[in-house]
Amino acid sequence: MSDTTRAYPRESLSAHPPNDAPAYASTRLRAPRQPLVILPHTLTELTGPVYGHESAAPGESDLTAGHAGPPLGERIVVTGRVLDEDGRPVPHTLIEIWQANSAGRYIHVNDRHDAPIDPNFTGAGRVVTDESGGYAFTTIKPGAYPWRNHHNAWRPAHIHFSLFGPSFVSRLVTQMYFPGDPLLGLDPIYQSIPDPRARERLISSFDIETTTPEWALGYRFDIVLRGRGATPMEDPHHG
Repeated sequence: MSDTTRAYPRESLSAHPPNDAPAYASTRLRAPRQPLVILPHTLTELTGPVYGHESAAPGESDLTAGHAGPPLGERIVVTGRVLDEDGRPVPHTLIEIWQANSAGRYIHVNDRHDAPIDPNFTGAGRVVTDESGGYAFTTIKPGAYPWRNHHNAWRPAHIHFSLFGPSFVSRLVTQMYFPGDPLLGLDPIYQSIPDPRARERLISSFDIETTTPEWALGYRFDIVLRGRGATPMEDPHHG
């Protein structure tokens, strides 16, 4: 296979949610109606351009900083590693996160939840993984919010993760949840993942080693890019 016909591995997609998940109402409109056509990536697409790796500043991993005051809510530290299917670290991966504030409200024009906006929390940050594939964010534990998918539908507390690899086409998006959340069993997005073991991989673990005394609780969320232990992604069929 020549470099111009290379493609990223597409194995282990069975753990990921289907494009059309009937209980997740909006997938009915988003799901393709015709079989997908796989186009091989070109060498240029596989090797560049990168997206923001060089401009990520150290302070951008702290979502509680950069405002007039501290945000409301429970301060937490989220840390983990990005790994390949063999457990090897994946360094230099740009990770971007976004989330609701502690009341369950996003800073977005389309968010119509009547929960208050926190002027000291805009809910977005980014970092580049180190040589061990490690990353860390300081943030606020997000609140649950209603989302009108069905009667009395509430999304569990979660943080969105976007990972950019060595090129623009190597983007993966997933969500991190919190252990013990009673809404997980009722959430059609989380439940759209057919394999219960794969669903468990989206739940972070409480980590006393990351927890900072008298300051913040710590959670660990490792991300495996592919293979049997892969972290489910929102749209791996197009990756």
